[in-house]
Amino acid sequence: MKVLACAAAATLVALPAAADEITDTLRSAIEAYEEGDIAYALEEVDYARQKMLEKQSDALVGFLPEAPGGWTREVSSEMSAGLAMMGGGTGAQAEYREEGGDGAMSLTIVAGSPMVGAMSGMLANAAAMGLKVERIGRQKFAIQDEEVTGLVDSRILVQANGKDQEQIFALLEGIDYRALGRFGQ
Repeated sequence: MKVLACAAAATLVALPAAADEITDTLRSAIEAYEEGDIAYALEEVDYARQKMLEKQSDALVGFLPEAPGGWTREVSSEMSAGLAMMGGGTGAQAEYREEGGDGAMSLTIVAGSPMVGAMSGMLANAAAMGLKVERIGRQKFAIQDEEVTGLVDSRILVQANGKDQEQIFALLEGIDYRALGRFGQ
């Protein structure tokens, strides 16, 4: 157990000196652990982890393209909660709506989720499964009905939905896949 406390303390030393909610919570976890309150220490560690995942989700939002001309974009704040119920991970999601029209698209990016690993086999064999495969830049996407799905760096799922496939492709062209592939590394 002392090894755990030492590892947590070493992590805190590596963090920036300026206090924030995450470092304060980790310090509180160490204090609780040192006082023998393991249950509270675990609760604090879980809370710090949740806050770190929120920061990662906020970073993923930066990969969601702005709305095309004549469209609006609304970023969802519910993505992390949904992923927590599916085994974890980090995600970002936006809904795009045509101004004055009935066009709608959604774009979801998920990283670090067991769900992504489960889908990687399907995406790798998309053509063999009879799905249409298209390239957007260097990235391959499987197309099934109104859903366009790709896997970046074998670990980050990019999924777009909508009726207008050309509009979806244009939206997907707005993602920096090289930078996205470095996310979380």
